[in-house]
Amino acid sequence: MSSKKTLLILAGGLGSRYKGLKQIDGILDNGSPILEYSVYDALEVGFQKIVIIINKLIPQSYIERLTAISEAKGFELHWIFQEIDSIRLQGFDYPEREKPWGTAHAVLCAKYVIQEPFVMINADDFYGKEAYQLAADEIDHHRISEFQFGMVAYPVGITLSSYGTVARGICTLDTENYLVKVEEQTSIQKLNGSIIYTEEGKNIPISPDTLVSMNFFIFHPHIFCSLEAYFYDFIESDPAPKQEFYIPSAVQRMMDEEKVKVLVKTSNSPWMGVTYADDKKNIKNFLISEIQKNKYPEDLWK
Repeated sequence: MSSKKTLLILAGGLGSRYKGLKQIDGILDNGSPILEYSVYDALEVGFQKIVIIINKLIPQSYIERLTAISEAKGFELHWIFQEIDSIRLQGFDYPEREKPWGTAHAVLCAKYVIQEPFVMINADDFYGKEAYQLAADEIDHHRISEFQFGMVAYPVGITLSSYGTVARGICTLDTENYLVKVEEQTSIQKLNGSIIYTEEGKNIPISPDTLVSMNFFIFHPHIFCSLEAYFYDFIESDPAPKQEFYIPSAVQRMMDEEKVKVLVKTSNSPWMGVTYADDKKNIKNFLISEIQKNKYPEDLWK
C-alpha cells in the first residue's frame, strides 16, 4: 500500500565553484533545472509532497514558476528559506556569517512542514528514477522508522567530474548492507586512468565500484529531534566562521550512539551532477539522449 512520501530538496547553496545559482539554472530549452527532473521522477513513483530549502538569492520569478507548475499538476509544494537564525536556540547569539550552517541545518529547517517519511536530495544532482523507486519501496513497505533510515549510494566511478576534484562520502558497509561509516574525502579525481584521493600528501587509489554517498537519504521525521540536539551542541562548540553542520556527520553520530541503523541500497541509475560550470554540457547531452529514448518528455510539464 502506498504511504505518504515527501521529497526534500536542498537548494540553499551559493554555487561558488559553479559561479552561479546552479540549482535553478535551466539545462535545456524547456528551462527546467535539474531539481525539476528530480521532482518529475519522484512524482512518477508516488511522492505527493515537495519541500524545497532555498536562500534569499533565489529569484521570485523561479518560485512563481514552480509554484504555478505545482498548482497545474496538483502536487503539494512548500518553500523554506534557510537563514542563519532559521532555528532559534535559546541562550545563543548567532555570530556574523556569510555561508549557511550546512546541510543538517537545512534539513532541520523543514521540521515544521514534514511529519512523514521523506527523501533528502541535493538540488543540483540528477539521481535517476530508479533511486526514487528504491526509496518509495522502502517507505511503502514500512521499512523506514524511528530506528531505521535508508540511503541510496552510487559507485564512485560514475560520480566524478572531468573538470576538477569532487567531495564524496566513501561508505563502509557491514555484511547485511547496513552503513558502518561515511568518510568524507574532498579531493577525489581520475588521474592516469585510476581514481584517487589525496590524504597527507599521498595519492590513495580506490576502486570504481566503491560506494559513495551522494546525499540521497531516506529519513523518518524522528530525525528532527536528534538534529535539534546536535545543532545545539554545534553552536555551543563555537564553530569557525565557515564551519558547517553536515547531514552525514549527524547521521554518523546517530549510528555511533546506536539510535538508528541505515540500510544502503545501490542504484544502477546514471548519476549526473554539476559541480563546475563545464559539467553543464555533459548533463545537457545526457538529458537530450534520455528524451530521445522517451524516458522524459521534451517539456516536462506540458
